[in-house]
Amino acid sequence: MTSVCPTDVVEAPLDVVWRLLTEPAGWGGFFDVRIGHIDPPGPARVGQRVVAESGPRLFHFKVSFEFTLVDAERRRLGLQVRLPFGVTVTEDLHCAAISEGRCRVTYGCDFGLPGGWRGWIARLFLGREMEAGPIDSLARLRAAAERTVSLADHSSDGCKAGISASQALRSH
Repeated sequence: MTSVCPTDVVEAPLDVVWRLLTEPAGWGGFFDVRIGHIDPPGPARVGQRVVAESGPRLFHFKVSFEFTLVDAERRRLGLQVRLPFGVTVTEDLHCAAISEGRCRVTYGCDFGLPGGWRGWIARLFLGREMEAGPIDSLARLRAAAERTVSLADHSSDGCKAGISASQALRSH
C-alpha cells in the first residue's frame, strides 16, 4: 500500500471549503473529473456513490467514489475510490479552521494495488500519479475555494448572492 498525505492552507473560510467538498455535483468545476451520476443526488452523505470519468476525454477512465464518512461537526470526510486497473484509494479528508478566513486541509490517501501482474502494470502506469494526483487535487480545491471567496468579495452589487460555490465557479 502506498500512502500520500498532502496538507495545505487555504485562504478561504472553512465553510466555503466544506461546501465545495460536500457538493459532488460541482466537483467537475475544479477536480479532474467529469461527473456522470450521483446516487442519491444531493449533498454528501454516507453511502452516496458518485460515478465519474477522469483523464483525457479520449480514454474515459471510469472512477467511482463512495462516501464512508461525513462528519460535518469535525469537518471530516471518508471516501472509498475505485480507479482503473483495479486500483483502490481510501481517502480521509480533514478540514480545520485556522482563522475566520483561513483553513487547513489534509488529504490522506492510501492506495491499494491489485496483486501480481495487474499490480505491476498499475504501478507502471500510475506510479507518479499516486503522489501527484492528491497534491494536484488539493491545489485545485484550494484554487476553487480562494476563487469563490474572491468572486464573493468582488460582487458588492449582490449579483452572486444566494448561489452555491459550484455555481459561482461555473459562471466565472
